[in-house]
Amino acid sequence: MISNAELAVIDALSTGREATPAELATEIEYSQAHIYEVLDTLHAAGLLTEARGPNNLRRVSVTDHPVIETYRRLRAKLGHIEWADLLTPATLRVCWFLDEPRRVTDIAKRLNITRQSVHKALSPLKDRAMLSPSGPEYAVSDDLAPLLSFTQAVVTFEHRSRAREIAPSATIEWCDPKRALIRVQTSEDTAALLDAPDWQVTGLGRFEEYGLQFFLAGEPAFWYTPNEELTPVDIVCHTLVLNSESRRISYAMLLIDKLDIDREKLTDTATWYDLEATVATMCQAVQGEFDGSQDPPVVLPSESEYIALKEQYGVV
Repeated sequence: MISNAELAVIDALSTGREATPAELATEIEYSQAHIYEVLDTLHAAGLLTEARGPNNLRRVSVTDHPVIETYRRLRAKLGHIEWADLLTPATLRVCWFLDEPRRVTDIAKRLNITRQSVHKALSPLKDRAMLSPSGPEYAVSDDLAPLLSFTQAVVTFEHRSRAREIAPSATIEWCDPKRALIRVQTSEDTAALLDAPDWQVTGLGRFEEYGLQFFLAGEPAFWYTPNEELTPVDIVCHTLVLNSESRRISYAMLLIDKLDIDREKLTDTATWYDLEATVATMCQAVQGEFDGSQDPPVVLPSESEYIALKEQYGVV
């Protein structure tokens, strides 16, 4: 996550100006040695560009990276707020979840932190009346949409950078502050991720583990989540996020059916992926309720097609 010092440098340069390390150190009150470390990090990440002036003097400026552009839009919309002082890494992580009203307990559980930590991260926003409380739930107020865009850009950037250190072809398919679902394009990248800690094969590439083997075109998808177990519930959701065409829907239904996946747990997890309606419809079909009278959110197999598929793969 972008540190306070890194955000302070981005803020100082977000107008498009150039500056030397000494000028930045004086302006944002960090030691020049620390500023050099911050500039090296931001430059390596593609957020800064640099040039050399007289006497090989280093001058830096920001690039047009999505993190920079979303921060510029945030400042343009709400420039009276000192965002570099307000947004800690913890606040950015929690803000990710405030695109809709959410309970503090749900955010804490998702981030594996305490409720007190969530409240502490939110306190700078609450103190400035930036949140819209609704009972026990919180969301960012409507005029702070640029803050959500910036938060999403930062989190996606962090995951992409982490993934591409190991697998240069990696693209992010879904993420939250702790987790990322990625695709890769080469067998070399697949091999590298298979040997990397905290990365696990997911989606259709994982079905074989449960006795369901399907043809997998291309490389498998990978899931990043440190210190968490990859569950069948996760695998179902990842399969749908990666591809929601009818064949994948049928395969995901088979996994639900074969493992008798807990419907309540699956529905709860699906909410984080915006898959509630899809999963609810699939679970009804798995239970034998193929209702063709309404337009479902996904294209389901017919009842006869699904029965034939179950027979083919030995799902009883």
